[in-house]
Amino acid sequence: MPCSTRCAGSCKTMAPGDETHSSIVPGVRTLPAAAPFAWLTAGWRDYLAHPLPSAFYGLCFAAMGWLIVLTFRHAYEYVSALVTGFFLVGPFLAIGLYELSRRRERGLPGGLAPTLDAWRPNVGAIGVFALVLGVILLVWARASLVVFALFYTGEMPTVAGFVGQMFSLDNLEFLLAYLCVGGFFAALVFAISVVSVPMMLDRDTDGIIAVLTSLKAVGANLPAMVVWGVIIVALTAAGFALFFVGLVVTVPVIGHATWHAYRALVE
Repeated sequence: MPCSTRCAGSCKTMAPGDETHSSIVPGVRTLPAAAPFAWLTAGWRDYLAHPLPSAFYGLCFAAMGWLIVLTFRHAYEYVSALVTGFFLVGPFLAIGLYELSRRRERGLPGGLAPTLDAWRPNVGAIGVFALVLGVILLVWARASLVVFALFYTGEMPTVAGFVGQMFSLDNLEFLLAYLCVGGFFAALVFAISVVSVPMMLDRDTDGIIAVLTSLKAVGANLPAMVVWGVIIVALTAAGFALFFVGLVVTVPVIGHATWHAYRALVE
């Protein structure tokens, strides 16, 4: 029976441009370890091309950090869990930044308004993925509090006292435990989301295929992924160090660069 008369989902021969609805995991390219620096440079160019809408998304991240600190200023263990956990859902919250880069790549006019509902054409897949990230955020928040409870069985130290302990390494066991637990969740989210959200936005694919493609890209490019992860951590830490003000620049640049990572990695 000719392929055209069968169910579209069972055909393996696709017309040009029909790959967006394929149930097959696309191929990924193997890139050198220095590739993330090219993504970062392209992301910076996108930021300069659309500074106001890009800064708007960065300001949203900064404002959320300020709100968390203000709300839980007397319970910093919650601040630590929520601020770091908030960035676990960053790949979903940066959809507008991906759309800005996508529109610039296609020669379409930029601006904030077209990016606010960029998720709408594939709301089902993106919504399910956002729910998964939300669950991971909740689990991380609970795990973070458990680590605090294990090492601070008595009264919690003051914020100043805790920061002093961090820099003096008086509580090295706690720091190592916290970093190991947090690193696990960060690595998990990184592996499943490095290209998945841009792919769902660009190709209207489902979440499972997007996540499998992301895992495939990470497995085929471990050196580049390590470099990319270090860059993300360094830029985010720089934003934190400036009391979240730096996130107005660093988060949009990371978001734009993530789009270019997707375009470079996925065939």
